[in-house]
Amino acid sequence: MSNTAKTAKTVKSNTARLKKHFSDKVIPSLQKQFNYENAMQVPKIQKITLNMGVGSDDKKVVKAAQDNMTQIAGQMAVVTLARKSVAGFKIREGWPVGCKVTLRGERMYEFLDRLISIALPRVRDFRGLNPRSFDSRGNYSLGIKEQITFPEIDYNQVDTIRGLDITITTSAKSDEEALALLKAFNFPFREIKTAEVKTNG
Repeated sequence: MSNTAKTAKTVKSNTARLKKHFSDKVIPSLQKQFNYENAMQVPKIQKITLNMGVGSDDKKVVKAAQDNMTQIAGQMAVVTLARKSVAGFKIREGWPVGCKVTLRGERMYEFLDRLISIALPRVRDFRGLNPRSFDSRGNYSLGIKEQITFPEIDYNQVDTIRGLDITITTSAKSDEEALALLKAFNFPFREIKTAEVKTNG
């Protein structure tokens, strides 16, 4: 079996697994927890957006970052351009400042599976995700400091270490519902200590 065929089979398997988990486990659990009248009211993950900053207008650097992002996402990354000039950062309007990918459907589920099962456990000194990183609209953001956390990246081919930001957009109407949704997908959130709650509250 070719590598392409193996990858396609893995994607299909991961997608089917997560979709089945959502319908069999997540929907009934959240419907009971929040007393939704029907399954259609249960929030779901709508899209996952990946962003990687470059900090250079060098074409080779931009291309390397774009290639890394494409490997991680399994979908072609697009180069993002500066919307306006910023003298303090020596950035001119139209200059490349990074790259991004927006995942939906099967690719979204496939990336989600790899993120939870493989990438996050490989993060050095990982102590769990911050359950406070929601935006008050049911969307969650997290940062990965090193792209080599993802097994798709060959360390020997990396020109420099880059971080990336991941935003998970959900249909949840509140952060509480969004947190419950991601927990149901086995996101490894850390427990908030009482002292931390008082400090941030």
